[in-house]
Amino acid sequence: MDHDLRGIFVPLITPFTEADTLALDALEALAHAVLDEGAAGLVALGTTGEPAALEPAEQAAVVEVCARVSRERQVPLVVGAGGGGTRQSLAALAELGRRPEVAAALTTVPAFVRPGQAGVLAHFEQLAALSPVPLIVYHIPYRTGQQLDAETLRAIALLPGIAGVKYATGALDPQAVALLADPPPGFAVLAGDDAVLSPLLALGAAGGILASAHLATGRFVELTEAWAAGETARARELGHRLAGLSAAAFAEPNPAVVKGVLHAQGRIPSAAVRLPLLPASPASVTAALELLDRLPVSIW
Repeated sequence: MDHDLRGIFVPLITPFTEADTLALDALEALAHAVLDEGAAGLVALGTTGEPAALEPAEQAAVVEVCARVSRERQVPLVVGAGGGGTRQSLAALAELGRRPEVAAALTTVPAFVRPGQAGVLAHFEQLAALSPVPLIVYHIPYRTGQQLDAETLRAIALLPGIAGVKYATGALDPQAVALLADPPPGFAVLAGDDAVLSPLLALGAAGGILASAHLATGRFVELTEAWAAGETARARELGHRLAGLSAAAFAEPNPAVVKGVLHAQGRIPSAAVRLPLLPASPASVTAALELLDRLPVSIW
């Protein structure tokens, strides 16, 4: 399968039943629904999927469902793997080599260690050399505690086996501007903070991995297409509206609000999340639903 990392990838939630078991039928339906609306691919076991709250057998079941849908629909699958130390990350990556549907593994900078720029580069050098699948670097310093500058990201990007970066620094910062001003060939910069998708696309990002794209997948796809086509006024208007929706979706810890909305729409059997997360408040869910209802059918 040809794996293209451009466009909108949806990091699927893990739906639970009222009895706190996996709702795999709902997961499969969600996967098909976002692809029907134009998503370029799926992400399993991303942060939005609550992987740390899943037992190993549950993680395997989620990947199995997503792999089956990706195979049927001929779209790339990205799987969250790693995020611990280098050895732990390599062990997680080794499991993915047996699945041809996997386009890339999404792996974070090691959390809590704060090894510095050179240590992060050495970490990804070893992962890239030994991983059976390409890697997307998940750069999210407000979770990992490790900032990376554009020079380090560019050095990582030049490693064989590195496919891209999920850029989620919490803002449109100078490092993103510098990276996108001179992107390495064949390296996909994917927005990871939903509310700043539009400005990153304007700067040349290839797409995004976005939790709030569960809620209006087609409109996020439309936004990427508008920027690619140079339809600046249309893209700016739609980008503002979707940024507001994204802010509402992240009003409480992710994925609580997204799950609340999907449950209210009847798309998943419960809004349950697992501790230490708590379900979203009714007010946050209502606010997101109201913004969804106010999205126009088309931006002229």
